[in-house]
Amino acid sequence: MSTGTHKPFVVAAPSGAGKTSLVRALVDTTSNVKVAISHTTRPMRPDETDNLNYFFVDESRFLMMVDNHEFLEWARVFGSLYGTSKEEAERILGNGNHLVLEIDWQGAAQIRVEAPQATTIFILPPSLESLRDRLEKRAQDDQHTVEQRMDAAIDEISHCMEFDYLIVNDDFDQALREISDVVNGRGEHLSQASQKLKLGPLISDLLG
Repeated sequence: MSTGTHKPFVVAAPSGAGKTSLVRALVDTTSNVKVAISHTTRPMRPDETDNLNYFFVDESRFLMMVDNHEFLEWARVFGSLYGTSKEEAERILGNGNHLVLEIDWQGAAQIRVEAPQATTIFILPPSLESLRDRLEKRAQDDQHTVEQRMDAAIDEISHCMEFDYLIVNDDFDQALREISDVVNGRGEHLSQASQKLKLGPLISDLLG
């Protein structure tokens, strides 16, 4: 599912690790990198726009698309459905751009089957405390939901070694440079094999 030298990149992270901000900054600073707009059944937030942040659809429409094999990947997360359509992915790659898919580990697993040439990147928080702090400061969720997201974060992090590259979002600018290095073929020092020993203690701490 690549066009010439342009290919899909998967960026995954636990909620609150800064994935969305990093991907947005990458797209804003790199002319040939575009993000796929996902379909979702979750309610639109006040600061969001349909067909810009997401394609907002109802569950029956989403499941119809699943039955028609229209998704490159899809998953149910916190009760809502999310997916990247094949049409959206091909549109971006067909226009001569790298494609960035901002998804979770479940979606990444599907991408490895549908597009084995994709490069996968996992964003780690510097600590569980910083992750909780980011979630609480977003003020989007009540405390019960924050706790649910923390539990889900630990599960998400448990899959980090399935990814090609590992990046810690402690310093935002550095993390952005590192994602850019991976996209531009200069990120060998960030590969899972290279990062395994260095980040082993952090990953152990994150997993409790």
